[in-house]
Amino acid sequence: MERNILGATGMEVSPLCFGALPLGPLQKNLPLPEGAALIRKGLEQGINFIDTAESYFTYPYIKEALTGFTGEVIISSKSMATTYEDMEKAVFDGLSALERSYFDIFHLHAARTKRTVFEERGGAFQCLKDLKKKGVIRAIGIATHAIEVVEGAAEEKDIDVVFPLINQAGLGIVGGTKEEMIRAITQAHQKGKGLFAMKALAGGNLIDQVKESYDFVLGIPGISSVAVGMVEERELEINVKLFNHEEVILDPIDQVKAKKRLWIFKDGCIGCGACVDACPNNALMLKDDKAEVDTERCILCGYCSPHCPQFAIRLF
Repeated sequence: MERNILGATGMEVSPLCFGALPLGPLQKNLPLPEGAALIRKGLEQGINFIDTAESYFTYPYIKEALTGFTGEVIISSKSMATTYEDMEKAVFDGLSALERSYFDIFHLHAARTKRTVFEERGGAFQCLKDLKKKGVIRAIGIATHAIEVVEGAAEEKDIDVVFPLINQAGLGIVGGTKEEMIRAITQAHQKGKGLFAMKALAGGNLIDQVKESYDFVLGIPGISSVAVGMVEERELEINVKLFNHEEVILDPIDQVKAKKRLWIFKDGCIGCGACVDACPNNALMLKDDKAEVDTERCILCGYCSPHCPQFAIRLF
């Protein structure tokens, strides 16, 4: 697989980044050997970039996948820590779990925050700056869904990498349109920031436009890689081929498997009922102040997902 330069960091990353969230306990919860084997297969097929987070609980999968692997692997992680002490703990706990001496990229995990995040999490940000000076992390990043945070990161000299949400449907973007997010990304690129993207398939809503969706995101100047969550070998096979510019024909079985269920991230659900109101099939309801799905009524149309303010509904 080809390599792209991640902005001024100089890191060479594969255009396909293995997103580790879905295989872990918050989503698919694959057995450790199975999840690790899938990551390892991706590495052996040319992926050299893995994205994870403290809150994903997927470090054990990555550690096992890397055991005995001799190729270079770029690991990106993140934490929602706000204080110096909590961020320091997050970084060193992660390194201990992975049995590594440094992180290539460590982000402020700031999906739905405002531009003031750098001041509000000043202690955590200062910790990352200090750890970079010590060689414990190679680059400081911020992972966000918000346009104004990308704009702020472009002007923040100590931010090396920006990990924004962007997709051709404009779903999940906080604070504006896809065109406005692209302008913010362009601004960050012009400032030399490394950029890789999340949610290219809009949480599964664009599964019937896979190639077009990836091409759209990779066509944005400055985007070096796209993080894609994968939980099955067939998904990995399709994505590797697509990112290697090989022809892929998705048969009906692929489409059915890709849309096999609606998943609700209960920790993210705030019980607002927006998804219930949006569902045309009366397949969603609130139970104990959390959204629930009636799988017999759900036809996986995806109408609910764009209405969730927490981006807590996915199609898998």
